Amino acid sequence: MLRSLVGSEMCIRDRYTYKRRPQDGVYIFDLSKTWEKMMLAARIIVAIENPADVCVIAARPFGGRAVLKYAQYTGAQYIAGRYTPGTMTNYIQKKFQEPRLLVLTDPRTDHQPIRESSYMNIPTIAFCDTDSPMRFVDVAIPANNKARNSIGMLYWMLAREVLRMRGTISRQQPWEVVVDLFFHRDPEEAERQIEEAQQAAEEAGMPSGAPVFDAQAAPAGDAFAAVPAAPSTSEWGASAAPPAQPAAPAAAQEWGQPQVFQGYN
Repeated sequence: MLRSLVGSEMCIRDRYTYKRRPQDGVYIFDLSKTWEKMMLAARIIVAIENPADVCVIAARPFGGRAVLKYAQYTGAQYIAGRYTPGTMTNYIQKKFQEPRLLVLTDPRTDHQPIRESSYMNIPTIAFCDTDSPMRFVDVAIPANNKARNSIGMLYWMLAREVLRMRGTISRQQPWEVVVDLFFHRDPEEAERQIEEAQQAAEEAGMPSGAPVFDAQAAPAGDAFAAVPAAPSTSEWGASAAPPAQPAAPAAAQEWGQPQVFQGYN
């Protein structure tokens, strides 16, 4: 949570900042201002009757998983990754959308949907850092929109407040969805963690110096001892029976002679 309040070295509006750190010159956001704007954004989102009319957009790689989970729990639409120009202005496109509200991760990287929202008169909510441009942004939530954990925390808090105002979850009980689900995960890092966990489990289950197979191998001499010999049906020294002769073929019948019925065999 503390990382969500760390801004940058340049500040456009001082009314959302608390102070500036003397060691590195980075601005710190005011938590009360961030929470106030968060509640205002949640009220605006709840005012939309159809949750699918809200579209969350994140061009940053760290925001892809956050907008996906937010859309999953609130019922909104999401666009993660590269934004196709003309999605909200060109109705010929296959992915043409007409949302009633936009929620953006960063106004600087998501400049194209902000410009199209100004053409289509769509209100916009955005997480803004101290150096983010504020043009065409209706509601700015002051927070750190560059860090991986910060983006996940912000979308988790916004989704929780939206569900609480809709009456889906109660304020007296904590939300069962953990914030870790909203954090970005690198695929290579996830595979490495899985391999390390498997290796640790194998080392914990098998003590050092133990044999690979606990069952003892059978001796080579007894390999064919258990196979019984086939019983002999003839006496020793007796001559072998002659092979059976093939049956004689039926006599050929001349052409034109009547056939005689010989019965069923």
